[in-house]
This record gives sequence, C-alpha cells and structure tokens, in this order.
Amino acid sequence: MRRGRGRGMRGGPGRMPPYMRGPPGQKFVVSHSTFDPVLADNFFPRTTPASDETTFTQALLKRNQELTPTGQEQGFVQNLVTKITTILDTLIVTPDAAELGLEEVRAVGSYKKGTMLLGHPVADLAVIIKKLPTESLILELATRVQKTLKEQEGLADFPMQSNEGGFNISSPDGALVRVLLTTLPKNLQEADPAKHVDVKLLEGALATIRHARWFEENAFHTSTRLLVRLFKDLRKRFTGFQGLTPWLIDLLATTAHRAAMVNSSRQPLPVNVAFRRALQLLSSGLFLPGSLGIIDPCESGNVRAHSVLSLEEQDAICTCAQTLLRCLNHGAFNEILSLGQEGIPKVAVDTEVTSWGGVIVTPGQKAYEKQHDQEDEEGEAEGDDDEEESAEMSSQEQAEEKMETNQES
Repeated sequence: MRRGRGRGMRGGPGRMPPYMRGPPGQKFVVSHSTFDPVLADNFFPRTTPASDETTFTQALLKRNQELTPTGQEQGFVQNLVTKITTILDTLIVTPDAAELGLEEVRAVGSYKKGTMLLGHPVADLAVIIKKLPTESLILELATRVQKTLKEQEGLADFPMQSNEGGFNISSPDGALVRVLLTTLPKNLQEADPAKHVDVKLLEGALATIRHARWFEENAFHTSTRLLVRLFKDLRKRFTGFQGLTPWLIDLLATTAHRAAMVNSSRQPLPVNVAFRRALQLLSSGLFLPGSLGIIDPCESGNVRAHSVLSLEEQDAICTCAQTLLRCLNHGAFNEILSLGQEGIPKVAVDTEVTSWGGVIVTPGQKAYEKQHDQEDEEGEAEGDDDEEESAEMSSQEQAEEKMETNQES
C-alpha cells in the first residue's frame, strides 16, 4: 500500500480541518454561533439616534402588495381546491372506492400557509393512502377525480397529468392543484422500488404536512407571511439565493420576525427591522458550514435545516446577502425590492459595481471553490467525505423542493 500524506496533514480550500471533524456520519460540527445584532443589542448601545425608516417600511409594504395574488386569482384556486377536496373526501367513505385506500386529505404548501405569489395560482394537497401507492393507483385516482369534475361542471375541461409522486389538475380559469400521494409512516420501510412510488417522494409529502402544521402554529403573524413573500421574490431575482428552499425561507422569516425569544417586550419586530435582520443573519453565516444555524423543528435528532444545501449554495447565499446588505445600508432598498422608479434604469446590485451616495459597493467574491484535483488512492476513498456529506440533501427536503416549489422558482 502506498504511503503518502498522513490524514492529519490533508486538507485544502473549503475543506474542514481534521480537528473540527465530528464522528462518522455527522454532517456538521457546530463550531460557532451566528452573530445576531438583535440578540447583541444590549452589548452594543447606539451612539446616535436610529434613522427614520418610514420610506423603507412603505417600500416593503408596497412590494408585498405587488406580490400578493389578487382576490380573483385566490378565488379561482380556492374554488378548484374545494371541488377536488370534496371529491377526495367522498372517495374516502364511498364503498366502491375502498380499493383505493384513501385515509386523509391535507392542504399543504404555499396555499395552506398563505404565502402564494401573484401569477402562480397553484395549490398543493397531500393525500395519505393506507397502503403504499403505485403508478397504477395514481392513474386510477387521478382519472376518477377528473371524471367527477367533468360530470359536475358539464362541458368544462379539466386537463390532468399524472407524475411519479401524484397528479396535477387544472381548471379552465388557470388554477392548478397538485395532489401529492403518500402513505402512513409505518409503511415506508416496506416500500419496493420496483413496484411503489419512490420512498423519497413519499417522505417528502409527509414532510409538507409537518411543515404546514408547524407554520400554522408558529407563523401566525401577518408580517411573517410578508417576509416569506419578499424572500421568495428575492430568490427568483438573485442567483445567489436560488439555493434557498421554501422551508428554509419559512424558518428564516419566522426566526427573523419573532421577538418573543430575543427581547423583553414580547412584541414582534417591525417589518423593516425583521427584513434587515434576516439579511444580517444570512450575511454573518447563518447557513454556513459549522454554524449553529436553525434546528429543523419538524425533524428528530437536532438536524440543522441548512444541511440540505451544498457548499457552493451556502457560500453563494452568504455572499449575495452581504452584497445586498451593504447596498441596503446605503439606501438601495428600491433596487433590492425591484420597485421601479421612473427615469432610473434597473441595476443588478448583486453582480455589478454600484455607487450609493458616493459609496462604491463591489459585489462579494466566492470564498469557496470546489476542488477537482486528483487524490491518491487513500484520498479518493476518504478525502472528500466532508464535502459529499455536506452537499447531500436529506430525502424529505429534496422531495419537498421538487414537489412544492416549481411554481415559485
């Protein structure tokens, strides 16, 4: 066997040093807690009065209004959801549909959370089956729902498309409902890849149910939903934020807005403070390797929510947030929020060098570059464990991202 460099001497850019590595199987070693300006407010008293951010707050509210679906659009989605839910509930108790084994129907995703975006009239329903769903069962259920809809609506057409994890049904007015099929948790271990739906998709659908329930219980304040919409919009417009999943955005918005844990007033943070705080948390490395991050409240075992991100995505999120925060601190909120001003061309604040009141802001540079160098035999077998483990997405988040967010990415 070749003798080369010792394990303790190996390393490289972007690779965690050996003394910081945890036991085998542990993806992240918590080496630091992110600096939070809200938590540290008592330790850093202000020397000057706080600036007036009325204009910034009004801009946030205006952008949220622009992103909120119209009443007509929401009505179309609500109407289709009600019809499909009624049909599925009827199939649960209908004797001649007993072979389908329907157990329960749950509204999930952005529709349930109240965070839909304008121009995306899409709702998600999770259907729990008593047995493991197969491709033929999905097609049979989708056909029954479509047939019943046509019988109820006469000549109206309801296009249907089945897929690996469920089926989609559209209405003539443009609304879309995606039905995600899953099963009881006790059945997951018996799944046969050759016959049943991919277990990752089944786990992902179950995760959407847990996420919707948690969000309903903990993100009840209107401003939290406002933050979710704003950051979903940022993810669409800024490349560096594209790694953020809807669940990460939900957790970030809730953490940035809820003040019950961070001050004595027991009152939520104002929306302008919460928005800035969210960018500050991302800028200070909330979703970087080794960060305490946010513990996923819907998973057991103290799983850190940002473990679903690759190292490239973690670096891009932090870099983009730092650039936007520097621009925001110099008054560039209209450009960040994409609020057009007459006579002023749009500027790519995340990729172009910009000037705000005489202050030059240069976009941040990558801190992590993925290495493609050749390793020795020992290194090829073991050297990249940390990168591979950090980049691997959990099955629940991977499936949920695939099923829940195509309409908003």
